[in-house]
Amino acid sequence: MSRREAWLSVTVVFGVAVLVRAWAATQITFPRPEDVAYYVHVARNLLEGRGLTADVIWSYATPPLVFPRPAFEIWLPLPTFLMAIPMALFGHTFAAAQVASVIEGSAVAVLGWRLAADVAAERGLSAARARWLALGTGLAAAVYLPLVLSSVQPDSTMPFAVLVLGATLVMRRILDSTPITPLLLDRRAIAALAGLGVLLGLAGLTRNEAIWLALAWAILAWRSTRWAGPLGDRFRAALPLIGIPAVVSVAVYAPWAMRDWAEFGTPLPGQAIANALLLSHQDLFAWASPPTLERYLAVGLPALVGQRVDALFHDLGTVLLLLGVPASVIGLVGLPWTARGATLRPLVVFSLATFLVATLAFPVATLAGTFLHAAGAIHVLVVLSALVVLDALVERVRVARAWTRPVAWIGPLLAVAGGALLGGTLLLQDGAGARAVAARYAALPGALSEAGAPLPADGSPVISDHPIWLATEDGVRAIALPDESPADVLDLAKAFGAGLLVMEPRTGALWPRVLDPEEPGAECFRPVPLAPSVPLPPSEPADPLADLVVFQIVCTLPLGQGQQ
Repeated sequence: MSRREAWLSVTVVFGVAVLVRAWAATQITFPRPEDVAYYVHVARNLLEGRGLTADVIWSYATPPLVFPRPAFEIWLPLPTFLMAIPMALFGHTFAAAQVASVIEGSAVAVLGWRLAADVAAERGLSAARARWLALGTGLAAAVYLPLVLSSVQPDSTMPFAVLVLGATLVMRRILDSTPITPLLLDRRAIAALAGLGVLLGLAGLTRNEAIWLALAWAILAWRSTRWAGPLGDRFRAALPLIGIPAVVSVAVYAPWAMRDWAEFGTPLPGQAIANALLLSHQDLFAWASPPTLERYLAVGLPALVGQRVDALFHDLGTVLLLLGVPASVIGLVGLPWTARGATLRPLVVFSLATFLVATLAFPVATLAGTFLHAAGAIHVLVVLSALVVLDALVERVRVARAWTRPVAWIGPLLAVAGGALLGGTLLLQDGAGARAVAARYAALPGALSEAGAPLPADGSPVISDHPIWLATEDGVRAIALPDESPADVLDLAKAFGAGLLVMEPRTGALWPRVLDPEEPGAECFRPVPLAPSVPLPPSEPADPLADLVVFQIVCTLPLGQGQQ
């Protein structure tokens, strides 16, 4: 592929990806899920001169539990820093935050193109097949629904995917160079290793799964020193390969570790152990009954195995398979064959480590998005695998039928058409759901004022099962509703001075059905009737507040009584 052709392909892939994501952003106008709202919320506070703080406490596992709340007790800051750039230029809005993620998602499609071109070269494909494999992978990634959705919901998914793909491409180029020893380490090699360290450090500022990216490099770098001979010589050969990226990545991450140490008392990622001990998603918001090892083991081996089976079906089926059909089916089935080459080895090692750790070590947390948000680069691997399978299938048919004209474009056409059809349909549905949630939180303040229970203006927080949305959209402080007894929630209200509870009843949730008259403390929660403060337009016949339930907390228990 000539330089001119390469630049033309990159321009086409990036342009299509931007156009698709720009259209999708017009449909997705509300930050769903809540972690998206959190990144946007902190970016807004940062631009308003309030620093890295949040007006929400969504988990009680990491002290200090105070307002203003230091941000990112478990998540990481780079996505917020990136979206703050367009927000500073275009306004402190969700649409401005989407600009950063649209660009990042489009870069992911371009990196998919580059990875596919490397695979084509390794496989020795003809010029026509190589051209269509690279272009087809880039265009398929441009319309692939899981990647498009993540590109218009600005969180950690797309920046992490960019860094993972970039790092794995650099890893492969380092490993493909002439074997080096410390005595032969030239400036170009040092620069490549230092660049890899920067990518690893930035990935560490994006998601905790960066540790598996670093582990993948350590494994591959050690494996590449087999030529060095005895064990001692292998250590000396591997030392600069592993040591230089390690030192640089630690230097990039160190300022954030020092900040965490100052704010939370530890430089290490918070809540990792607690998240491994979750028995249900609601344990994330526990107040009186936080996860413990004793309680975790007490449920028994069958229940713990069942957790991991559920996580396996979720991570494999829901995350990797469901939203990407038909390309995801083809890619996953063909992956054991397509992933054998050296080009994909760094990405494959990272993908396996990330998938296995999320599924086996964090089986409940992964149902809330642990693997989902780390899987952007893995989706690209699946798309590329599908295009390799389709290319081989089309070539086999061409040879069998003795076709003389090139037909390598058929596979990319099928993948792109299938992805665009499914993506366009589901994005319209998702956009309607996002607008409904936006209408709900827009109507809430007026309805509460009409009902005589306005949102607090004195800085006292509101308890909510969606505290991040409430804080971001309605400008109040909010704390998470634990799935615990009325007495425990009263204890929480006493600790924070909360007098209002806003929630959305969900199937299987404890609240509000726990408010049985015989339950201690249930009488302290007085229902607040809600009605829209203004007449609904004909275009929105449904009541946006129909799914919300509000209670005034009219009495409290002594602090600590609910936890006895």
